[in-house]
Amino acid sequence: MEIDNNMDEENLDNQKKEKSSEQNIQNQLPELTQTDMLSSKIVELENNVLQYKDQALRKAAEFENYKKRIENETANIIRYANEDLIEKMLPVLDDFERFFLALKEANVENESFVKGIELIYNKLKRTLELQGVKPLNAVGQPFNPEFHDALLQMPSEEYPDHTVMQEVEKGYMLHERVIRHAKVVVSTKQQNDEEPLKNNLSETD
Repeated sequence: MEIDNNMDEENLDNQKKEKSSEQNIQNQLPELTQTDMLSSKIVELENNVLQYKDQALRKAAEFENYKKRIENETANIIRYANEDLIEKMLPVLDDFERFFLALKEANVENESFVKGIELIYNKLKRTLELQGVKPLNAVGQPFNPEFHDALLQMPSEEYPDHTVMQEVEKGYMLHERVIRHAKVVVSTKQQNDEEPLKNNLSETD
């Protein structure tokens, strides 16, 4: 009987030890699982921070570009604000220049009157120059549709082909923008007199 009791006691002790070890393992498992969850959460948050930081940098760059574009557009609006008024003043300059051309052909005795007109013309011209207005130099330049309007083409011995040989109306620029194209006559190759004769002879043959 004593042996049986001892065996029972040993079995109970072993069972207790097994239960305690199982409990220790079970107690450790939740701790490991919770640590892993926290680690993965930290990694996730760090990734979110990097993503939000990248988005913030992109938005800042986009806003800076938008700001520069608006500043440039505003500067251009201010720079060319007087364009319509200046365009309407150009015919006045034309009239002054026609007047001075007419004076060369006429004998005007009143020099003080002419000098007064020249003074007014120079003041107007200077005022427009201060606003950024400058005339186009057309004669002798290759024809360029960005600056010139061709009214006529004429054969010329003096100028190369497709060159502005005469300016009918002066063109003007406001800063870097053409506000009036120069109306011009453009040169073409001069035809030889022999060519029509050769053509006529070939036709008779």
